[in-house]
Amino acid sequence: MKDKKVSNGLFYTFLTILSLAFLSPIFIVLMNSFKGKFFITKTPFKFPTSETFVKLENYIAGIEKTEFFSAFKYSLFITVASVAAIIFFTSMTAWYITRVKSKFTKALYYLFAFSMIVPFQMVMFTMSMVANRTGLDNPIGIIVIYLGFGSGLSVFMFSGFVKSIPLEIEEAAEIDGCSPIQTYFKVVFPVLKPTAITVAILNAMWIWNDYLLPYLTIGHDYKTIPIAVQSLKGSYGSIDMGAMMAALVLAMVPIIIFYFICQKHIIKGVVAGAVKG
Repeated sequence: MKDKKVSNGLFYTFLTILSLAFLSPIFIVLMNSFKGKFFITKTPFKFPTSETFVKLENYIAGIEKTEFFSAFKYSLFITVASVAAIIFFTSMTAWYITRVKSKFTKALYYLFAFSMIVPFQMVMFTMSMVANRTGLDNPIGIIVIYLGFGSGLSVFMFSGFVKSIPLEIEEAAEIDGCSPIQTYFKVVFPVLKPTAITVAILNAMWIWNDYLLPYLTIGHDYKTIPIAVQSLKGSYGSIDMGAMMAALVLAMVPIIIFYFICQKHIIKGVVAGAVKG
């Protein structure tokens, strides 16, 4: 019993140290966002002092130089709309694949699963060309692209959870006169809430922080936050480090708040979507 307590103590100590190691970059960025840009490079790991502390000057400069509120508007619209589209379409697709047993649905399931292992770099050139020629190189069109890239994992997770839903519930709804669409929205989708929240969190964090896909498709005309932060890089590699640190902090705040609000559903949704069935 004593050995078990010691091993548990060592294990939790290790996890605490590991957590601090992962959180330290965020803390360093936050700390440096209140320091003068010359001191950030000179003493990046020191706390702000009376000499290096610049109050909110970096935040004001970061907002002005990046046109932060415009970038925030585009990032928020693209993230919310893309996540909503992914949840809506992939949950219905997963329900259809799981309930309709045929060679077509089986092949479709494996196609979605296979798409998860295809690296983005393999298709980014052709994807950007297709997006340009089909008129998807705008904030609305990129939602379709995100739907395509986010569907693999989402369908996989939803399919695992749908398998755990008793078929008798849906049969009872049909006996009561519900159409397949009514059965889905009134019976199936409410049960999918844990997995839907998990899918929303994972995709929101990915889309909000994504740099490469928006840069390849809409970056020249509609700057999202990652592209706006990158625009702080001047000629010959010069960077306003103070403004960049402040902009990074502002970019992290919304997604961190969203994560903490929904974090209790993550493990439950992942386990339900990937293990059951």
